[in-house]
Amino acid sequence: MVCWWDMLNSSSAGPKAIKPWRLEWASLDGLSKELMMKRLSLAEARELAESILLHNGFNLAHAQAVAATVIAGERDGCASHGLYRVLGCVNSLRAGKVVADAEPRVIDQAPSIVRVDAAGGFSQLAFQAGLPLLEEKTRANGIAALAINRCVHFSALWVEIEQLTAAGLVALACNPSHAWVAPAGGSQPVFGTNPIAFGWPRSGKDPFVFDFATSAIARGEIELHRRAGKAIPEGWGVDADGQPSTDANVVLDAGAMLTFGGHKGSALAAMVELIAGPLIGDLTSAESLAYDAGSKSSPYHGELIIALDPRRFLGEATEQHLARAEVMFQSIQEQGARLPSQRRYEARARSLVEGVQIPEALYNDLKALLD
Repeated sequence: MVCWWDMLNSSSAGPKAIKPWRLEWASLDGLSKELMMKRLSLAEARELAESILLHNGFNLAHAQAVAATVIAGERDGCASHGLYRVLGCVNSLRAGKVVADAEPRVIDQAPSIVRVDAAGGFSQLAFQAGLPLLEEKTRANGIAALAINRCVHFSALWVEIEQLTAAGLVALACNPSHAWVAPAGGSQPVFGTNPIAFGWPRSGKDPFVFDFATSAIARGEIELHRRAGKAIPEGWGVDADGQPSTDANVVLDAGAMLTFGGHKGSALAAMVELIAGPLIGDLTSAESLAYDAGSKSSPYHGELIIALDPRRFLGEATEQHLARAEVMFQSIQEQGARLPSQRRYEARARSLVEGVQIPEALYNDLKALLD
C-alpha cells in the first residue's frame, strides 16, 4: 500500500529551550508583511520538517508521518496545524513526553474493532498501521471502529478522514486533548478542545469533510495570536475569575477557553471525552494534562475513528442514494453558501502551484532546531 504522505505533491536531544516566534502584525503594512514572510515549495517545506524531526531524534517512519501531517496543514491554509507544530513536536520529545521510535502494535480486538497501541509515539504512524485492518473490517461488516491508545496527538483529524473518504467510506473521528476548556456555565478547565471530524465520499469531487474543535476556536489559533502579539476576539476565553478576556496570554496561561455554542458545544465536548477516553480505555483531557506535568507538551491520550461502508448499507441502491446527497450539497451551494472545507481545498490548489508562506521569524526558529 502506498503511504499517504507520498501523495502530498500530486532518543531525544538535550533539554534546549525552543524560542517562541513573535510577529507584530498590527504594526505592518501589506508590503512589510510580504517581506516578513518566507515562501517554500511543498517539497522544501516537507524536507525542512522531516530534517528537523530526524535531527532531533525521531526515527524515519515517525519523521515522515508527522511531517506529512504538518505539511498538509500548511498546504491547506491551516497554519494552526502547520509547520509551527514542529516546534511542539520537538519540545514534547525533549520533555520526554513522546517516544521517538515507538512501534505501533495492531490488535484485532473484535469482528468490528481494531485497536492500535501507539506505545507513546505520535498518532500518525499508529493510524497508518491500523488503517488496512479498519478498511477490511468495514468492508466486511458495514461499520467498524479503530481505537488508538497511548498516542501523542495534535488533532489534525481531517488528514485521517480524507484517507477513508478516498476509499469510498464515510468516517467520523474524535479525540480529547489537554483540559483547557471550561464547561458552559463554569470557569475552570475540564474539557480539551476535543475536535470532531466527519467525512462523506463524493465521486469525482472533493469529499464533504468538516473538522472542528468543540471549543470556540482551536487552541492553536489562540497560540498564533499570542505569537503575533494580537488580541483575541471576545468569546474565545475567560480569565482566572471567569471573566471574558481578549488577552491570549491570560486565556492560555491562567484562564480557560470556552466551548462553541454554549451548552451544545459543552455536551459534545463531554461526549468526546467519554467515547475517546473511558470507552476505549484511555485518558480524559484532565488526566492528559496531569500526565503533562507542566511540560507544555502535545496531549497524550487516545483517538476513536468510526468508518461506515455505504455499499454494505445500501447494496444495489448505493448510487441512487449517494446521488440524493449530491442534491443536498447542490442546494447549499446554489444559494451562495460554502460547503465545509471548500476554503481548505482552494488553499490546497494554490499551494500545489505556489507553495506556502510562513513568517520569517518562524522559519528562523525552525532552522535553529537544526543547530
